[in-house]
Amino acid sequence: MNEQIQVPQVRVIDADGTQLGIKTIQEALKLANKIGLDLVEVAPNANPPVCKLMDFGKYRYELSKKEKEQRKKQHVIHVKEIRLRPKTDKHDLEHKIRHAKEFLESGNKVKTTVVFRGREMIYKEFGYQILTEFQEQLADTAKVEKGPFEEGRNLVIVFTKK
Repeated sequence: MNEQIQVPQVRVIDADGTQLGIKTIQEALKLANKIGLDLVEVAPNANPPVCKLMDFGKYRYELSKKEKEQRKKQHVIHVKEIRLRPKTDKHDLEHKIRHAKEFLESGNKVKTTVVFRGREMIYKEFGYQILTEFQEQLADTAKVEKGPFEEGRNLVIVFTKK
């Protein structure tokens, strides 16, 4: 009946990165209290688990600052929509193409939609003509990601930057 109770042990690392060796959890906690820092488990799957002496509040603050900086640097791709009608005039179409080029240069996708109303659905070929004209004008700066396809009463094509 001489069973020994196994005391959990951890590898302790100081705040400056030096290893202090393998200690029991109680010893590590006493050491952390004596120094005035927190005992933080950094590698729970290691054998024995690794704990570091650090100021946990400061650590969380630095992590949040890093995450904020990363979010600031990332660029979210938006899908800009350009809506046309089957009877859109040539000058208006050129104006919309200029806008599409600007959107593509700024790193966004462009969704070009030809909207049909009422009896215009019978003449879908006008919509396809407008979209092919749009595609030809953007051929040097953009490639077709999707389309042209019908989406209800709309004819849609999606462009991305080459």
